[in-house]
Amino acid sequence: MLRKSILIVFLSCLAVIASIGTASAHKVNVFAYAEDGTIYTESYFPDGKPVEGGTIEVYDQSKNKLIEGKTDKEGKFSFPIPKKEDLTIVIIASMGHKNDYTIKQNEM
Repeated sequence: MLRKSILIVFLSCLAVIASIGTASAHKVNVFAYAEDGTIYTESYFPDGKPVEGGTIEVYDQSKNKLIEGKTDKEGKFSFPIPKKEDLTIVIIASMGHKNDYTIKQNEM
């Protein structure tokens, strides 16, 4: 009985470790900064590969979509500042990868 319990604990630990690796493999990152009236975004996968052709969506504080566009081959997309308030920038990449970044009003 003790041997079976140890095996169950061991297999459970393996499952947790495997799921951690899988979760980070499906991550995508997005970063944004403002300069001279323009917001610049950069999107990339954990391995550093840029998100080419990913969809960028920009939302205001009321969750209204203000802008939508596609990242270039370097994972970049830029746009004029549409509103001087906190904006949420969402990246939607291939195979359901998605993440967001909020650029604060005081950064614009």
